[in-house]
Amino acid sequence: MKEMKRNYRERMIVKRFINGLGLILLITSCNSNLREDNVEIAKVEEPQPVIEEYGFVLDDYDVERYIIEPGDNFGAILGRQGIDAAKIFEITHKVEDTFNPRKIVAGKKYVILKSKDSLSQPTAFIYESNRTDYTVVALGDSIFAYNSSKPVTLKKRIVSGVINSSLSEAIQELEISPLLTYELSNIYQWSIDFFSIQKGDHFKIIYNEKYINDSIFAGIDNIEAAVFYQEDKPYYAFQYQTDSITGATDYYDEEARALRSFFLKAPLDYFRISSSYSGRRFHPVQKRWKAHLGTDYAAPHGTPIRSTANGVVIKASYTAGNGNYVKVKHNDTYTTQYLHMSKIRVKQGQRVKQGDIIGNVGSTGLATGPHVCYRFWVRGKQVDPYRQNLPAAEHIKKELKSKYLLDIEPIKAKLDALEKGENLLL
Repeated sequence: MKEMKRNYRERMIVKRFINGLGLILLITSCNSNLREDNVEIAKVEEPQPVIEEYGFVLDDYDVERYIIEPGDNFGAILGRQGIDAAKIFEITHKVEDTFNPRKIVAGKKYVILKSKDSLSQPTAFIYESNRTDYTVVALGDSIFAYNSSKPVTLKKRIVSGVINSSLSEAIQELEISPLLTYELSNIYQWSIDFFSIQKGDHFKIIYNEKYINDSIFAGIDNIEAAVFYQEDKPYYAFQYQTDSITGATDYYDEEARALRSFFLKAPLDYFRISSSYSGRRFHPVQKRWKAHLGTDYAAPHGTPIRSTANGVVIKASYTAGNGNYVKVKHNDTYTTQYLHMSKIRVKQGQRVKQGDIIGNVGSTGLATGPHVCYRFWVRGKQVDPYRQNLPAAEHIKKELKSKYLLDIEPIKAKLDALEKGENLLL
């Protein structure tokens, strides 16, 4: 009997607990429903974005966009907007110092802003001279014009490509701007013959892209650094400012040498000119008058002879007149030759850099003493190099060289670390 009572009490306790729990859940549910029914949730409307372009809030105007058609002119464009001839003459006269209406170009974009009222009067003519620069001509009661530019941001990119057929195709395979082909060719125009690049040559570039309003690609701003491997020989280029007043920059290699300094002044470090370029000179060996289409640099036997510019050795041979000689093609325009060497130190087909030793002074061939006869061709014609307007640039000055080498060190490390085929937005 006692056990039955105990079991009964336990069942009653469990029953009361379940009933109590159900009541709590019911009350909570009702309160929740009451809150949902009685409390009105406030809805906050998000403000609409303000659309600005050319310095105007476009929502304040009716905006019409056009492209200048062949044969279009400023007067005709304004005439189609209902502006009479007298007003067009007044506008043209007042803005001619800032905007020349006669120089608008077919294919360029222009915008007409009109007032948002029943009259719909044109208030501004906006001409885009390129993707970033534009001119605003105010057409209202106050007539004036000004030039401005769209906001441009720069984004740094680092890429690495491999040549399979040509530089342009390698750039295309990376899906980057084809303008880089021109930019890279321009930087290395005195260092690399891009008509002779081969499959397997590769390059790495750090450059800045321009974006309008942070989203629309607007071209290449500049190449900060690059390295081009031709036959596994690296040719570095680092953009560096050498004049803080003018902001002038140029490209220099990993040893602070200017890339544009195409020719050394002479193929020897120490020399004296023993015979200059001449249309008529008495030959000391042949004992007759003849043209001397070169410059003789006298120097001690064995003095190193240096290539005056980057290029490819197209001849490294011997003839009875020239003795041991080397001929170097620098690009499609320039070729140099070095005669009477005691020893040739390069081979035909070898690539050389400006300042590389290609031989030693001697007196082989028709020579009376140790010297090098330096010959110079421009588009296949022998000329006097001292009378040519040759490209030239100064190397980094000695007092700035240490700073330059320190500044380019992290950039060079970034280039060297990049794997072939990578395309990264930094």
